[in-house]
Amino acid sequence: MTTLAPPAHCTFEPDDWLRLAQQWHPVARSCDVGPQPTKAVLLDEQLVVYRIHGKVVVARDVCPHRGVPLTLGFHDEEGVICPYHGLRFGDDGRCNRIPSSPNQPIPAKLNLITYAVEERFGLVWVCMAPDAESPAPLPQMPHWVDEGFQQINCPPFDVDGFAGRQVEGFLDVAHFAWIHTETFADPDNQEVPPYNAVETPTGFVVDYWSSVGNYPASSEHQAPEGFEWLRHFEMHLPFTATLTIHFPGTARLVIMNAASPVSARKTRMFAPLARNFDLHVPVEDVHAFNHKVFEEDRLMVETQRPERLPLDLTLEAHIPADRSSIAYRRGLKKMGFGEFFLV
Repeated sequence: MTTLAPPAHCTFEPDDWLRLAQQWHPVARSCDVGPQPTKAVLLDEQLVVYRIHGKVVVARDVCPHRGVPLTLGFHDEEGVICPYHGLRFGDDGRCNRIPSSPNQPIPAKLNLITYAVEERFGLVWVCMAPDAESPAPLPQMPHWVDEGFQQINCPPFDVDGFAGRQVEGFLDVAHFAWIHTETFADPDNQEVPPYNAVETPTGFVVDYWSSVGNYPASSEHQAPEGFEWLRHFEMHLPFTATLTIHFPGTARLVIMNAASPVSARKTRMFAPLARNFDLHVPVEDVHAFNHKVFEEDRLMVETQRPERLPLDLTLEAHIPADRSSIAYRRGLKKMGFGEFFLV
């Protein structure tokens, strides 16, 4: 059972909240979800996440009996147990035990308010209010299941900013020479060659060719002289994008940037990776490098003003390198989104 009402103290306009609730957003890595109730927040809604009999349950984090958060509770082999009166919730969030009345039928009113869940790319995805007539598709990730590719799921990265701002930064190619010089970019390679965004049913794609390399600054690898790097972006509106980087030869790296809107002003970013090279490099090193890349972006995203992403293109100035940004804002506006913030 789902609810269509925005939570109390919601930071989104009601119509925008509902549009977002109809989409899929990640709330946790699959590897972090077990029987123990864990907390997540999506679209200002407090959630409890747990795994029972191999299946993940995501529900509103409130016991329907007396309103205590289930994330304060614990678990046994048959479900999550509320710490106040011991009610237990198992498969699909159904109440399966009332300790004080063990022989009485359990009313359906005691079941949790649960949400649609899918596990894909090592993430737990949630759709809070599926559109029955036109359900939103889950984002896709190139090469995740392809032979020879290693799957890596970086720890979540929290940003004190709007998800739309964070995603726009991921799509931006003009900031490399200014922000990412300690990780992979060349501060003297500032020019952005022309590129175009091509609309798709779920957003748009961009093929961006340039001489900006993607080997870590500390790497001994070098691309052949004159090598043109292809960065293939796939935007799945509203907040999930993938970047496939074509290294020399057949080497490929895919990065998913899945920005989960905790609220209109807070984002939890998930980053599954797939690669078919450097498979000997410890996963911890990959985590550290990608964390450093995203950390370089943090200050820009958290200090941008206005906090919201202006969908009216006349409100900010634009340069030719902003084609992805413009396509992104137009795509969100086409979906019907407003200005996202209440104030």
